[in-house]
Amino acid sequence: MPDDHRKGHRSRLRERFSADYGASMPDYELLELLLFHAVPRKDTKPLAKRLIDRFGSLAAVLAADADDIANIDDSGPAVAVLLKAVNQAGRRLAREDLRERPVLGSWDKVIEYCRAELGHLPRESFHVLFLDHQNGLLAAEEQSSGTVNQTSVYPREVMKRALELHASAIVMVHNHPSGDPTPSGADIDITRAVEAAGKPLGVTLHDHVIVTRTDHKSLRASGLI
Repeated sequence: MPDDHRKGHRSRLRERFSADYGASMPDYELLELLLFHAVPRKDTKPLAKRLIDRFGSLAAVLAADADDIANIDDSGPAVAVLLKAVNQAGRRLAREDLRERPVLGSWDKVIEYCRAELGHLPRESFHVLFLDHQNGLLAAEEQSSGTVNQTSVYPREVMKRALELHASAIVMVHNHPSGDPTPSGADIDITRAVEAAGKPLGVTLHDHVIVTRTDHKSLRASGLI
């Protein structure tokens, strides 16, 4: 694309973004706009479309492994760093929103945070939200990560961290990259093991939530806790 046409296209895209701050832009155009900052002298539309074709959506692109992003044709380390920085900023924004209110009083925000944090990950990851006696968020931490269909969780380690943080309660969260949030037998077993480990220590397990890109399942709502 000639330089003058490219500059005009970038200016027009920025103007369209400014009209409603990207609310009406399709994923590939918003990604194209982001890529301006990592690819200053090339048309970024083909790369934006290539990334979305590869990973499935803008959210999935941002959650993708940095090496996988960098290995896409016409991408590279600078693109990967930019997109992972945007992803991290979004995750921190969702986390801060939870800190402003009792977790159990804003369950929709909990699910929104969990899906933003874990829903698009290509491998299983197990996180714990540690809560104080008023159900305010003390910390949200990854406890373990694994393969595309399993991860290892140790109740002793979860409780050790809860005691370090002086947490009174926890919410466990993990993702199913398969897209099916149905809890497995192992998911149910570890939930009950963590619940049992917490009782003598005064640490309550409020819920175990399984998230995917588009769905979630609460083990408590399902009668499994």
